[in-house]
Amino acid sequence: MTADDHDPLALEEQVCFGLAVAARSVVAAYGAVLQPLGLTHPQYLVMLALWQHGRASVTDLSRLLHLEPGTVSPLVRRLEQAGFVERSRAPRDRRALEIVPTARGAALREQALTVPEQMLARLGMSHTELQQANALLHGIIGAAEATLDR
Repeated sequence: MTADDHDPLALEEQVCFGLAVAARSVVAAYGAVLQPLGLTHPQYLVMLALWQHGRASVTDLSRLLHLEPGTVSPLVRRLEQAGFVERSRAPRDRRALEIVPTARGAALREQALTVPEQMLARLGMSHTELQQANALLHGIIGAAEATLDR
């Protein structure tokens, strides 16, 4: 194979490799920003969903975060131990548990308002660049999930 030949199996040609490295790198960058808030990146995602929706079951959170319920439950448990959320019986279905932010969890949202700007600065990206990257990523997610439904 010559230098001009395209190798479809070259590591840097694999979208899975680029996404995996990007994901690890971005999550690591979030770590330094989230540490003062007392949150890990997965806990931050749970809190984002709760701040947006107000309340959710583990099933709802699993769907919103594209995670298995067995992954979400320990996150909720640790957030509850930290005093950021509480679990209670859903008024419409007493069998279901709803997770809601506590007053401390709601106050944490105010502190978290600085996270997006800090991340833009850390990544050296503009709002427009981030929106474009996010749109592309959501397109990839949709395309990949569509293959799972076949």
